[in-house]
Amino acid sequence: MIPAISGVSALGSAASVGSVGSIGGSGGANSVSEPAKTGAGSFGSALTSAINGLDQTQNTASAASQGLATGTISDPTTAVTAVENASLTMDVASQIQNKLISAETTLFQLQV
Repeated sequence: MIPAISGVSALGSAASVGSVGSIGGSGGANSVSEPAKTGAGSFGSALTSAINGLDQTQNTASAASQGLATGTISDPTTAVTAVENASLTMDVASQIQNKLISAETTLFQLQV
């Protein structure tokens, strides 16, 4: 059985987006209120924790491979599992980056 990828989790409430506000409201014709900033559920904190988790899996894989090379790890499946976990986590992070860049490009191409 393949273990779950650690460091990559559902964003849950961190994935919610604040309201954009009303256009043509009391602040004038082009008034858009700023979205509410949430402390723990902000995109920045979710991104930071995801990157920290990715870094942790990379460090674990590095330590496991060094332990296998030096002979301090007796079970090679532990090292192989840790390295594969880090590889899959990096692949997921790369795909997320590609999707974010694609979304940014799409947003910049929108005509207002």
